[in-house]
Amino acid sequence: MDNDKKVKIGCASAFWGDTTTAAKQLVEKGDINYLVFDFLAEVTMSILAGAKNKNKDMGYATDFVKQLAPLLDQVKKKNIKVISNAGGINLNDCRNALVNEAEKAKIDLKIAIVTGDDLMKKLPKLIELGIKETETSEPLPDSCLSINAYLGAPGIVTALEQGADIVITGRCVDSAMVLAPLMYEFDWSVEDYDLLSAGSLAGHIIECGAQCTGGNFTDWKIVDGFDDMGFPIIEVRPNGDFIVTKPENTGGMVTFGTVAEQFLYEIGNPSEYFLPDVICNFTKVTIDDLGDDRVLVKGAIGSAPTDQYKVSATYMDGYRVAGTLVIGGDSAKEKGDLIANAIIKKCERILLDEGFEPFNSTSYDLIGTDSIYGPKKAKENSKEVVLRLVATHSEKDALIILSKEMAQAVTGMASGVMNYLGGRPPVSSSIHLFSFLFPKDQLSIMVDLNDNFTTVDVPSSNGYVAAPGNERSMQHDSNEEMKILVPLIKLAYARSGDKGDHANIGVIARQPEFLPFIQSALTSDTVLKYFGHVVKGDVLSWDVPGINGINFLLKNSLGGGGMASLNIDPQGKSYAQQLLDFQIPISDEIASKLN
Repeated sequence: MDNDKKVKIGCASAFWGDTTTAAKQLVEKGDINYLVFDFLAEVTMSILAGAKNKNKDMGYATDFVKQLAPLLDQVKKKNIKVISNAGGINLNDCRNALVNEAEKAKIDLKIAIVTGDDLMKKLPKLIELGIKETETSEPLPDSCLSINAYLGAPGIVTALEQGADIVITGRCVDSAMVLAPLMYEFDWSVEDYDLLSAGSLAGHIIECGAQCTGGNFTDWKIVDGFDDMGFPIIEVRPNGDFIVTKPENTGGMVTFGTVAEQFLYEIGNPSEYFLPDVICNFTKVTIDDLGDDRVLVKGAIGSAPTDQYKVSATYMDGYRVAGTLVIGGDSAKEKGDLIANAIIKKCERILLDEGFEPFNSTSYDLIGTDSIYGPKKAKENSKEVVLRLVATHSEKDALIILSKEMAQAVTGMASGVMNYLGGRPPVSSSIHLFSFLFPKDQLSIMVDLNDNFTTVDVPSSNGYVAAPGNERSMQHDSNEEMKILVPLIKLAYARSGDKGDHANIGVIARQPEFLPFIQSALTSDTVLKYFGHVVKGDVLSWDVPGINGINFLLKNSLGGGGMASLNIDPQGKSYAQQLLDFQIPISDEIASKLN
């Protein structure tokens, strides 16, 4: 093998609805070998299912075709291979749409699809098998809109081996779209677990697009060029070491901090990150800032995966409505509380009079009062707030009543209601997530290239060995004698995100000498207390010594998560921002090193 060989992969999309400019930038300026697009989230699958029910030709991420079609000529000339999960639940029509665009441009491209993730036709059998939800042990509902297994890299590898220029998948692990071309290019085997872990980490770093090039960065004030953000490129060597960078003369930045934040994003236990191809241990990963928007990442190790796929189903459970009112003047928060409770109380009386059951759930927030920090920290003196009122019910007509009655607040309740934002709020389906595990050997993964079908060999033997427990001890040296308090943001970077109903917060010390003070102050117990207004479960935490970090998992802290949540922050995106306010006791010596 050529040890000097490197493979360059750029990521042009983090979700369906991401910017349309990334693919063009990476193709024209990136000098890349592969271009990947990530479009699918759990909620996206339910949206695609609904679209296909209305139109059998839909059910895929149409943005993929729109963004790629104008670039097909350059993709062909530069020999850039493209991989995307844009197929959703209708891979054939996604491919057909792209084939039509290629034919119109008279460009010859081999386009493969990888099938086998869609389990909807197995729903009756799954119910018969007594499938249970991973977290709650609830039975699988019969109202599923989508059921998809998170496939790994083998299907994509097979397609590349057959000469595919473009590979379209359904649901797969985001990082697998990066791991697969590395396995293909470097001839990594399915048992090269350290290499598979490194390749998966490379995919994880860039799968969220500009989040590793300055987007969502703690130090956002020092980032230039948000209007022309550079999108990420990885340069990977055969040994799995890789550099993270971006095209020259683009906005954003690639530094230790931007990459470290994305590294800890949504991974849970860093020593046991479950993927279908490998169990990753990231605790010894190092991130070295080389300057000039180039960062070297290495040190991932891996072990054998389990014999099961994670499967995510979405299902409809009644309806929901969310309306907003703008309220101003003195005591705006007090007015908002009064109005919200009056609307709920009035509508509950109407429901009773008209023979409806009570609301399943109601919730409201007063945006502008620091409501995300909980009622004890809310500001009482805000003079301009937005009341956001949410309710759920098993019957749509019951929520239409609430939608109509919100209008009375404009003229019939406390003074200062200025605006009924967006008019009468629409009632929508309430979509929930259901996760479970399913044996790999019960799925048939296929590659279809020009109507030539190939069965994909997916290792399914159970070589997984559980890692020993590595949660942080709650016993830490106390900093109580230290009188100097500084907010965490002075000492660390932080990033948060969601995993179902759980929130993940990664914290990385800005300097190694800051870490002991952070470790002492931020324990699972102190974080649980700090987020007591949202956390309904435990808080777990792990040290990540390779980058002087700590990773926290706040269980059952998102009100159900995703579209099931009534929270204003259903994905925990603000949790890191809240934690950065946490006061950390430090020594005089450390204080002298801070700006």
